[in-house]
Formats: sequence, structure tokens, C-alpha cells
Amino acid sequence: MSESTVNSEPAGAPALERQRMDVDIVCVGFGPAMGGFLTTLSRRLMNADGTPKVESASMPGMPLQVLCYERAEGLGFGVSGVVTPGKGIRESFPDLDIKEIPMAAPVREEKVLYLLDPIGASRRATTLRVADRLIRACKWALPVKEQAFELPWTPAFLHKHGGFVCSLGQFNQWVANQLMSSGTVQLWPGTPVAKALVEGPRVLGVQLMDQGTGRAGEPTDGFMPGMEVRAALTVIGDGPVGPIGQQMDRELGLPDGHAQHDWAVGAKMVIDLPEGVDLEPGTVLHTFGYPEPEIFGFFYVHPGRIVSVGIFVPSWFDSPVRSTYRYLQHWMMHPYIWRYLKGGRLRSWGAKTLQESGRRGEPHLAGDGFARIGEGSGSTNVLTGSGVDEAWTTGALLAEGVLQLLQEKQPFTRENLDRVYVRKRRAHRIEAEGRIAEKSRDGFQRGVVTGMLGMALAGFTKGKLAMPGKPLPPYRRVPTIEEYYRDKISEVEIAKIRKDCVARGVSLHQTLMDRAGWPAIPFDGQLLMTHQDALLLGGKVQAPPGYADHVAFLYPRICEKCENQLCVEVCSGQAITPGPKGVPAFDREKCVHCGACLWNCTQPLSPRSEQTNLQFRAGAGGLHSAEN
Repeated sequence: MSESTVNSEPAGAPALERQRMDVDIVCVGFGPAMGGFLTTLSRRLMNADGTPKVESASMPGMPLQVLCYERAEGLGFGVSGVVTPGKGIRESFPDLDIKEIPMAAPVREEKVLYLLDPIGASRRATTLRVADRLIRACKWALPVKEQAFELPWTPAFLHKHGGFVCSLGQFNQWVANQLMSSGTVQLWPGTPVAKALVEGPRVLGVQLMDQGTGRAGEPTDGFMPGMEVRAALTVIGDGPVGPIGQQMDRELGLPDGHAQHDWAVGAKMVIDLPEGVDLEPGTVLHTFGYPEPEIFGFFYVHPGRIVSVGIFVPSWFDSPVRSTYRYLQHWMMHPYIWRYLKGGRLRSWGAKTLQESGRRGEPHLAGDGFARIGEGSGSTNVLTGSGVDEAWTTGALLAEGVLQLLQEKQPFTRENLDRVYVRKRRAHRIEAEGRIAEKSRDGFQRGVVTGMLGMALAGFTKGKLAMPGKPLPPYRRVPTIEEYYRDKISEVEIAKIRKDCVARGVSLHQTLMDRAGWPAIPFDGQLLMTHQDALLLGGKVQAPPGYADHVAFLYPRICEKCENQLCVEVCSGQAITPGPKGVPAFDREKCVHCGACLWNCTQPLSPRSEQTNLQFRAGAGGLHSAEN
């Protein structure tokens, strides 16, 4: 690696000297995709005698210089319980013993459950209400237990035969430990990347985030400009809301016909099972139907009588008060789930967003000097509900292509990366499986029943048939609070609730859900606890001083006229609250970096714009629990 001083500020800006470092490959974001890339790459960089198999262009005579920067404070960051088929991961580790990965276990049993509404507060369409009555009336002949209908079988496209359950955080940490012990790549946690360095059509590397700044990014005492890291190849794997992936999408746009309108907000807990509950590790439950019909749930049993439980609140759930945390607690207290959890103890809590447009949300995968991998590259399979293995595989495929170009001594141009990476990805099984899943969830745009039928059609016909439907962004489909609660709460009362909540600086959803018939959560201080208590217990990492805020409301006047303020209601950490003159206030000390606010902003910059008034930038802090 070589260092020098450069000036890279935009035209007209004051001159600012930045340190520069030259490497061969710089990577942004450490998750399953980057794990697959670095694992595959690192194994073929050195000869058996310890000499470099591939020599560095930036530091002649030395091995290839490969750096990876991760925003989170630890490399075990990753908020998700996981059930994965693990095909790509096993290809990278042919002799893998699942027991080597903490909290991992082979899938033993898998069930799909339709949860009935035990309290009568769920908003169910007439079709579902009729179905619920029939199920209850015929429970003597149907597999109904504790207000849940167990599907007689798990559809083949959903079943994870030969797969395993694990904690994403533990898996990431396990991979990182092996990479660091190899000595062939460098991993830098707690180092946010501010932007990609773009010159014309080429990406030249990245710029690290400035330190010693105020909330708006202005220099203060101790200001230190972020270093420029120049590289022949920049690998972008910073997830669905990563700032570098977003920057590339803004600058390049998406390929024709592609859009990222399907997403979900996930919330989960890691729990110690109570005494007397001995579920076998590898037990997997998938649920739908409650607390609202659109909300999916999961229940994964790890070794040591530990479970990961959680819900996904999807984009087609047309509620202006999407509170994942409270909905998660109602889901946990459903009789079928609660019989296992009652008396348990919360170990950690977390939240994240998922890009669920899949193949149709795929950005430009490669260009001069850069390549995209992982969830942000559209790899998630929305039919099978699988994303970790697919992300890993995209990274491994890119690494194979990079090694080929290094062997051929060819530059990392768009044409070359298309040849060795994009074409191989197009010919791989994840591409074929992604195309089967491409339209599988379109039916949900018209309702839960049509959505489930659409998934079945796509799954059983290998994608040849699917229910029609056009995914839309939130600002084109989310109703107003008055419209949503028209049959339960009067406009006059809603106005009073809004005024009171704004005066107290809190979101509306708690009061509205109480008023709509949802019972209060009986906090016990052990498993059921307030949102903020769960944050403290769940591993919240305070944002260090000296960094700019990563959530920005671009034009206050647009926020002032927003009535829904869904960013406030959906915030996973209660970090966004009502603010002066209608402009939301942001407290980054509470932010968990899930990105829900970005997906849920209901104010586009213009009628035809895909960009909204909320921008999610590089930032520090967030949620970190190695169990998540």
C-alpha cells in the first residue's frame, strides 16, 4: 500500500487535503456476500511456500493488497436469524461441520402455520374471516392447535432440505475469524465509507467518512478528513440501504424495467427458552396470518435451548402505522407461539430491512472499476425466503472472476467484469431460481389470498404462472391514517390523538393501536419490555461523537406538508420523532441503522422521481449483538 496527499473536493469547494492510500481491491460492507468473495479470493493469493501467487500492482513485490471496510463496530454485526439451504456455503466449505458455527444446527423439522386471530383486532378481509370461521368450525377434522392451522406439508420450494439454521451475526463472525487468521486480507470494522470516488464512467475507489464534524458534517475541533482509498477494483456489498450502493443507483440508474419497490422491515429477538420447553435444534416454523394477515413470522431453534423469533412487515401492508416492535410482541403472544416462549428471557433484539424485489431490483452489476454483490445486487430469492446463501454465492462467483482476470493480467473494465462475473452469474442456478421467483409475490399487491395463491402458482409451475400485480412505492399506495381507521376511529378523534402525540414528541401508533382494540403489552421486564429497554439489552452501540448524522431530511418544506410521517411510525429504534413545524427530529443515539425510514418515506422529490425526501447516508453506531 502506498500513501500520498490529494485534493478531491468538488469544483468551487475550499481546498481540502486528504491522505491517499493505494491498494489493489477495496471492499465496502462485510456480510455474507463479502464473506463469500473474500473467502474464495483469499485461498488463492499465496503459494504453499508463502510467496505471493498474485503480486500487488500497488505495492510491487508484495501480495495482492485487499482491504474491506465495515461500518458496524464489529464484524459479527448482522441482524437476522437464518434458515438457509446452504448450497453455496457448502460448496465453499466441502468438509463443513455445522457444529463449527456457533448457534448453527441442521434443519430437522419445518412447518408452515396459518395463525388465527385470537383477540379480534386484526384487520382481515371478508375472505379470510370466512376461512377463519370454517377452520374453527372444522377443527375436529383439521390440524388446528392453539389457534393455528398447521399446513399438512411444507411446499417443496419453501423447504430447506439439507440446510441449517444459524445466527447471521455468529456466522459473519465465524467467517471473519478465518479470514483474519489467513493473513491475506485486511478487515476494518467501525470504519464507515462516505462515498465512491467516481470519475467519468469509472470508479477509482472510496472515500472514508470525515471525523471531527458536527451533525451537518461541518468541521469542528479535531477535524480529520476521511482518507481516499484508491483501488483497481471496488467491490460493493453494503446491503440494501448501504450508502455506496445507493450512490451508484442514483448515478447510474437501474437497468430498464427494474425497480426496488418490494421490501420488508424485519424485527427479531433472541430468547432463552423457559425450563421445560425442549424443542429440538433445527426446528423451523414459518407463520402468516397474524398479527395482521400480511405479516410473516419465523421461529428457529438453535442449540443450547435458544431461539430466534421474528416477523417481516412487508411493503404491501398498507398501514400508515407500521410498528414492527409492537407487532412482534403481539405475534410472540399468539397462543401457538406463547406456549413455547412464556417464561423465557430476552437475550438480544434487532431490526433490519430487506430488499425483496429480487431479480427485478437488480442494479448494474459491474462497470469500470467496480462490481456489486449480495442483497443490494438483487440476489434474494423471495419465493423460497432465502437470501444469505444467494448473497454468499454472488461473492464467490465474483471472486472466481477476479482471480481469472488477475491470472490473465487483464484490467477490471466493465467488459471484462461482464465476461467473468455477470455472465457466470447469469448461467448459475441462483439466476434460474431468481427468475422463477421474479413474479411470485406480485399477487400480494391485490391481497393476501391472491398473494398466497400467486406464490403457490409460481412455485409449482417453476415461475411459468403467477398472479398479476404491480409493486408500487409507499407514496403511491399507503392510505392516510383517517382512511385506514375509517371504520374504527373518527377523524375528530384522530386529530386529537395527532395533536397530543406531536406535543409529547412521540409516534402515533401506540395510541392508535390501543384505540383500535389491540390489548396493552403486559410488560414483565424479562421478555416483554418497552422498546427502549429492549434496545439497551439488545446491544445498542452509541454513535460516537464527531460524525455527521446519517439520516437527513433534504427539503424541510416537503416534510412540513407530509400528513402520514410514516418515517416516525416505522422507526425501529424510536430515533425519528415529531419535530418543530412538522419536520421530524432525528436522534442518532437511538438509531439501529435498519433503514426502515428510507423505504417508508412517502414524499417523492418530484411526481416522477424514485428518490424521496429522506436520505440514508454513511454513519457510525447502530445495533451490534453477535447473537443477532
